[in-house]
This record gives sequence, C-alpha cells and structure tokens, in this order.
Amino acid sequence: MPQPFVRITGVAAPLLEDHIDTDLIFPARYLLLMERNGLGDYLFRDRRRKATGEQIEDFILNRPPYTTAKILLAGDNFGCGSSREQAVWALSDFGIRCVVAPSFGEIFHANCARSGLLAVQLPAEAVRRLAEDCAGHEVTVDLPEQVIQVGASVVPFQIKPGIKEALLNGWDEIDVLLAKHAAGIETFEQRQRQVQPWLYE
Repeated sequence: MPQPFVRITGVAAPLLEDHIDTDLIFPARYLLLMERNGLGDYLFRDRRRKATGEQIEDFILNRPPYTTAKILLAGDNFGCGSSREQAVWALSDFGIRCVVAPSFGEIFHANCARSGLLAVQLPAEAVRRLAEDCAGHEVTVDLPEQVIQVGASVVPFQIKPGIKEALLNGWDEIDVLLAKHAAGIETFEQRQRQVQPWLYE
C-alpha cells in the first residue's frame, strides 16, 4: 500500500535533462529484482556508480545535500521509454517523493500515481526557476493546497482530482475501487451467495 502524500519538506535535486528514460532511471539488467525494498541502490545506477561499484562523485545524487533529496526537478519527457514499474519504485526507495518536470512519459506518470509518488507538471521555465530558487534552501510540496514553496516563492500546480485523492489517502488501484464501489461489490456478493452458494463454501 503506498505511503500517503500530504505535505513534504526537503532538498530538491536538479537534474534538468530532457528525455531521461526508464532504462537510465532503472537499467534493464536489474529487471529481475521485484522486491521494492533496496531498489534505490539501483536508481540511476550507470550514472551513480562505475563498473567497479565506486561512486561517481560528480553525479547530482551523490553530492551532499542531494544524497537525501525528497524532490527531483527534471527535464522534459521524464520517464519516457519502457513501462517498467521499478523505475518509480527505485525513486521511492531512494527517498524521492515528488518529481517536477515539464512533461512525463505517459506510463511512467500513471505508475507514479499508483505507487504514491507525486508527479507535478510545470512549464520548463517554472522548473528552471525552481532549480535556481531552491539552491541552498528546503522546498515544501503541499498537495492539499497544490503549491510548491521555496522561501517566499509559491508556485501553484494542477493535478487530477482522482489522483490527488488517491495520493492523499495512500490508495492503490484496489483501494480506489473499494472506496468508490464497496457498496456495489457487497450487494453483488450477497446476491451471488444466494445464487451460487457453493462458491463460498
């Protein structure tokens, strides 16, 4: 079950490259790893570590204070490419709770909503200004108010009501179905118990 997202405050790491695909976020050679815990070690693996396993010191997430980043500021079309859910899981396991970008890969964006990671879409210029403003400052992302705040600067963002509700409650797709259709499901099951009681023995 995803962790509810209400309001976070933390470091925002700027990685303002366009077209960062899911293979760069989570390389395909690790796709057999299905346990979510620990996937953060493989996030941007080829950018963060050499073949020997040593850290690449100049990569943004290897440099303090960005080693503890909760927010990632990204470029256009972030998360494009294949549909692998592990790309989102690796971001979450690393500690990233929110990605801000001008646009996202469609399937990646849907996977974010299912996994409790907030994907905020803002114009490229607004993302660039955030990257400048947040240098040396903590950033607050407030989902109920739909704003990102850095010092006195407040940037509003839009989000679909259904995605917002799921994130606030920590709902996955099954939770959403139960929240909206629990009464109908119960009515159906009661009817089925009468019509086909052997299914419930």
